[in-house]
Amino acid sequence: MRILVTGGAGFIGSHLCEKLLKDGHVVHAIDTFATGSIDNLATATKHENFFFQQESILDLKAMRVAISKSDYVFHLAASVGVFNIVNNPLESLITNIRGTENILECASEFGVPVFLTSSSEVYGKNKANSLRETDDRIVGDPTVLRWSYSEAKAIDESMAYAYFTERKLPVRIVRFFNTVGPRQLGAYGMVVPRFVRSALLDQDVTIYGDGKQTRCFAHIYDVIEAVISVAFADNTLGRVVNVGNDFEISILDLAKKVIADTGSSSRIVFVPYSDAYGEGFEDMERRVPNIELIKNLVGWSPKLDLTSIISDIASEMRKTLI
Repeated sequence: MRILVTGGAGFIGSHLCEKLLKDGHVVHAIDTFATGSIDNLATATKHENFFFQQESILDLKAMRVAISKSDYVFHLAASVGVFNIVNNPLESLITNIRGTENILECASEFGVPVFLTSSSEVYGKNKANSLRETDDRIVGDPTVLRWSYSEAKAIDESMAYAYFTERKLPVRIVRFFNTVGPRQLGAYGMVVPRFVRSALLDQDVTIYGDGKQTRCFAHIYDVIEAVISVAFADNTLGRVVNVGNDFEISILDLAKKVIADTGSSSRIVFVPYSDAYGEGFEDMERRVPNIELIKNLVGWSPKLDLTSIISDIASEMRKTLI
């Protein structure tokens, strides 16, 4: 199968490219390197069935050409990271909404199935014990730009579902809950690689807020297996599916675990949200996925725990920090 991967040089995209190549597909990846890196594709570029193009999903003409030559599209390209969203809200909104619109329009024109990657951010401030795909969104004031990513991803999902219902475009949607692992950068606000890097350098591990907020983290290797399972199953067509690990931990306990697991002498320090992100920033207290649907649909469940995540990130980082 000829597969197009948008955002193919990114953290998740590069791992997906490698998996698709391993499974025997011909892979065409596109990326602008806004947050991705050519280094992430070091393994993929050695493969004879891998092709890369530095291109933007905002270029409708280029997307039409690329998709017309494809049998399947994995759409991962997006503006990501809290820092990035807060500091560049307009660019992020345009990329995440108009870019997805371009992908869906071209895919519909040529009848090419689309796998859309969304985010747990769509749930906003909903702090339910176990967030199901059908649970309500709870978001703040639209002028609080923290929520613009949530809004954009929700619009993406609505557009994709509209193309599925009205134009019969084969669409599948997954919502990622804090995917982490090797190749992920902390520069855009991703907490685990940021903590691990600081710990390896024996620098202060900085927590934004009071550290009582809780999250769940899924290893990239587990997530890629989930993506493949959902993407090629018949019973996932037109569905929205959570992908994540339902083990919950506070950010303070995460910091303590990273320090302990890496043998670091780092201190934990706290910085108010207003100092990190500006006045008026809002965050969610907790975010825990319900993963019963994906278990029932394709039999997937996470296998790798937080210890494995920290170990794998630290192992990769040590190569560049030494």
